[in-house]
Amino acid sequence: MLAVNALDVDINGTPILRGIGLEINSGEIIGLIGRNGAGKTTFLRSVMGLLPIVDGSIYHNDKDLKEEPGYRRAHMGFGYMPEDRRLVPEMTAEQNILVPVWSTNISGHAARLEWIYKIIPECEKFKDMPATSLSGGQQKLVALARALMVGQTLLLLDEPTEGIAPVLAQRMGEILASLKQEGVSIIIAESNDAHVAGVIDRTYVIERGSIVTA
Repeated sequence: MLAVNALDVDINGTPILRGIGLEINSGEIIGLIGRNGAGKTTFLRSVMGLLPIVDGSIYHNDKDLKEEPGYRRAHMGFGYMPEDRRLVPEMTAEQNILVPVWSTNISGHAARLEWIYKIIPECEKFKDMPATSLSGGQQKLVALARALMVGQTLLLLDEPTEGIAPVLAQRMGEILASLKQEGVSIIIAESNDAHVAGVIDRTYVIERGSIVTA
């Protein structure tokens, strides 16, 4: 479903990723595990088209994404949850979840939102609360729900359990397990797989911008 081959990415002239290769099948969950600074976020941002590619290729269902503008990823069903959540503080939780709908004009969003609330009922409970009033863990759930609004094909999750209370990290693992049952393809980038090991089908380990084991 997604195949990354010999991917090279530089940031401001500094090599960050070198020769990255990774594949994910439909309905599969893979882990991209590595310490801070290993290149996990750069990889996810490159797949999302947010960073230019120096060399290599990214194919989605045999379509080369190298020349596709980043904004097209949402239309292809890619959802991205950044590590720092990136919620709009002036908006409610539900308004943040609906941001991708407003930017893409996707159809059937009401049914999609209802489905998300069944998967993550916590978000429905605080849907009318300002984003700034939510805890860090609650904000992570909102960011995941927002990614799911368009992430019908592929979800890219950057440190979904990092920096939140253990009980919420465990809950995040439960939600990811339920998404696995729904057949969603997911790449999970984490410093370690302590909270998501039970849902990952395969693991890639990244060090200094290269995959060292798979």
